[in-house]
Amino acid sequence: MITQHQVEQYQREGYTVCETLLGPEDMRGIVAYIDEFVAEQSKTMRPEHLDKPHVWNKRFLDFCSHPQVLDAVERFIGPDIVLFSSHLICKAKGDGLEVPWHQDGIYWPLEPMDVVTLWLAIDDSTVENGCMRVVPGTHTLGPIEHIDDEHPETKVLHQKIKPGSFDPTEAVDIVLRRGGCSFHAPYLIHGSTPNRSDKRRAGLTMRFMPATTKMLRTGPLAKWFGNHPLFLLRGRDRSGVNVYANV
Repeated sequence: MITQHQVEQYQREGYTVCETLLGPEDMRGIVAYIDEFVAEQSKTMRPEHLDKPHVWNKRFLDFCSHPQVLDAVERFIGPDIVLFSSHLICKAKGDGLEVPWHQDGIYWPLEPMDVVTLWLAIDDSTVENGCMRVVPGTHTLGPIEHIDDEHPETKVLHQKIKPGSFDPTEAVDIVLRRGGCSFHAPYLIHGSTPNRSDKRRAGLTMRFMPATTKMLRTGPLAKWFGNHPLFLLRGRDRSGVNVYANV
């Protein structure tokens, strides 16, 4: 499913794309459940803000544990696979929020920063409905300064990369059909435009790390990660640097 060419592109450019990760039969069940979930949760919050659903909803933990998902992830981080986080980002048709240019790794207390993000397309993700955009090769730059956004209420994130830190004209659109996915590295610069189209754009982000990566539960990010559960989904805990909710 994941070729050596895709692994090498990920290492070289910080991202790669898999046209079909899950087939129509798998996706029918996932989409049907997510449609109901989004409809219910959207009564109290914007659908872009459904962060870490796997922590309190077993169906999302099951989605992240799908054997084909883990087979693909293993090609990037090896056999001992830990689910670090997840995020269902659903941009409603007509008024879906922008995701400013950012790096994921600046928000995570991980050491080393060895994480792969899998972005599974729940809907077709197109330029028109605000597909993810990435700037190839920027994963090697390390952490870049982020500043507060001027209009945070119109964005999924409230911070963005300081202007002038990179060339946005080098960005690539990650266009996916339902069931396809992309993989990206923690410091890859990426973002997406608002959804002004008449089609929803939902994607399930799953973040995985090897069991050798330690989550730091004290320090400046302890407010968010002091009690954050980790799940060992495949392999063994060979290093003993973390405690797992399911072990």
